[in-house]
Amino acid sequence: MHPAFSVIFLTTLIGVGQGLFLALYTTQLYSLFRFLPQENLGQFYAVGSLLAVVFLIGGLFASFFHLGHPERAWRSAAKWRTSWLSREVIVLPVTMFLIALYGLAHYMEWTQVIFTLPGGTQIDPTLMIGFLATGATFMLFVCTAMIYASLKFLQEWSSPLTIINFILLGGASGFTFAAALSAWMGADLSGFFAGWAIVITVLGFIFRSLSLSRNKRLRHKSSLKTAIGVRHPQMEQKAQGAMGGSFNTREFFHGKTAMFLKSIKMIFLVFAFIVPAILLIMSFWSALYLIPLAAFMAQYLGLLAERWYFFAEAKHPQNLYYQSIS
Repeated sequence: MHPAFSVIFLTTLIGVGQGLFLALYTTQLYSLFRFLPQENLGQFYAVGSLLAVVFLIGGLFASFFHLGHPERAWRSAAKWRTSWLSREVIVLPVTMFLIALYGLAHYMEWTQVIFTLPGGTQIDPTLMIGFLATGATFMLFVCTAMIYASLKFLQEWSSPLTIINFILLGGASGFTFAAALSAWMGADLSGFFAGWAIVITVLGFIFRSLSLSRNKRLRHKSSLKTAIGVRHPQMEQKAQGAMGGSFNTREFFHGKTAMFLKSIKMIFLVFAFIVPAILLIMSFWSALYLIPLAAFMAQYLGLLAERWYFFAEAKHPQNLYYQSIS
């Protein structure tokens, strides 16, 4: 497939925003059950939520560059019963609203106790809103990933690993950014976020490697024989019968060499996983926010390369015909 940079930025930016919110809510839950000191972190949660919404808006803005008629974007939600894209279009603004409301609740200090659990744990509005936002965040991960995983004819994408990788890579980048934000704001949570970011990054490396290994072993179901219904033992296409390129030759094939693809794969494996993990480990011995910030920047660049490779790796069956021009 031909990677569209608008979609690459959409999926990576909203992934950071989703991961950042999950990092914030994880911290609040840890504090609630006294696994972390119960400090007043309302300002940190408010600023973090604001930045999470900014990332989500950035991804939404990038998506408009992929539309032929942006003024008709609202129609994309009409097929929510059958289309994962329509579901994503609906869930994204709901997620943005709930995360914004979560940050506002902390900023306005809506901490009045609503009810108390049998163990004595007190539940306030921020926890309730955060719970709903967490559900919406994971729904958004699933909707975004299923746009690709549901396409049976693109075998490289049609796998549960697609959903797992979207969640893990978004979570890793969000927790890494949270580590940098914590160090910058002096919230004394950088080590907590960095530890979780390392764990999720390692898991992301494992599952992304599994998907690469799976796709390398794929035996594609479509061929020239199945395309035209001829079972001749020797078939070779010389041209598609046109003197120039077309929409099909531009949009469904990346046009890059095998060496270029191999280089992109090595780049994203190094920058999305190895470099950030090393920098995050280094951040345990320094309170300087620039170290986790450098880890996030390296990881995000690696994720851009990873998402480019994700799209380019998929082999659309139509390329069996539109291989070349005369």
